[in-house]
Amino acid sequence: MEHRIKIAIQKSGRLSEDSIQLLRECGVHFDGAGKGSLVAPASNFPIDVLYLRDDDIPQYIQDGIAHVGIVGENVLIESRASIDVVKRLDFGKCRLSLAVPRAAEYAGLDFFNGKRIATSYPVILDDFLKNNGLRSEVHTISGSVEIAPNIGLADAICDLVSSGSTLLSNGLKEVEVILKSEAVMAAHPNLNDAQKNILRRLLFRIDAVRTAIANKYIIMNVPDEALDAVRSVLPGIKSPTVTPLAVKGWSAMHSVVSETHFWEIIDELKRLGAQGILVVPIEKMIV
Repeated sequence: MEHRIKIAIQKSGRLSEDSIQLLRECGVHFDGAGKGSLVAPASNFPIDVLYLRDDDIPQYIQDGIAHVGIVGENVLIESRASIDVVKRLDFGKCRLSLAVPRAAEYAGLDFFNGKRIATSYPVILDDFLKNNGLRSEVHTISGSVEIAPNIGLADAICDLVSSGSTLLSNGLKEVEVILKSEAVMAAHPNLNDAQKNILRRLLFRIDAVRTAIANKYIIMNVPDEALDAVRSVLPGIKSPTVTPLAVKGWSAMHSVVSETHFWEIIDELKRLGAQGILVVPIEKMIV
């Protein structure tokens, strides 16, 4: 009998598309959410994809119904589920913040003493208030938390913020960041050896995909007298590949450059005489 693991992802919401895309970039073939189906077996990798509500994923993993899952870190912390984070996935980034009406005079955390705060994250908010010695009245609501001050339900809110445009359109301003969050892969703490092996294989593929996204492959023509200088500014995997060109005194150089420092390195390469710089995206990168 083939061993398989069940991986839970968001059926709909801000992490759904990125989760599906990540698995497909890892070469896993499965049906997308739709037609009422909550389970999609992969045809070429031993996993079954479960489409669930984001808030339900931690509990499903803790109960062993799903073996692993992709979930927002904020949801995982709020759930207090006894499961392990095995990989940070570098997408779905946001922050859980306190916000107050734009007209309010905010001078620090003491502002919240005695105030009413509306939130969908009472566990995280309560911990923050206790850790900072604050006494506030927490109102737990779901849905559009940002309208609470406008309808007189609360004096402030604690909610997820990405661009901040929703706060702005509701007359609010962000004043304190409680938690920075991103999508993570979480796993049941007691997987058996076969399940751990499948998870290791999946994490290996994810590492290859994420590493590729963080790097660019560059090819350039370099004067031979500048090869050593150019080589010194390239942080390639080991060392750049150098091939003599038909034109005397010139060579082609190939290397990998981190996206983080890409433009600074390109500027330096041009200063050193590199020409015809070709930048190629990397689909997968195994180091």
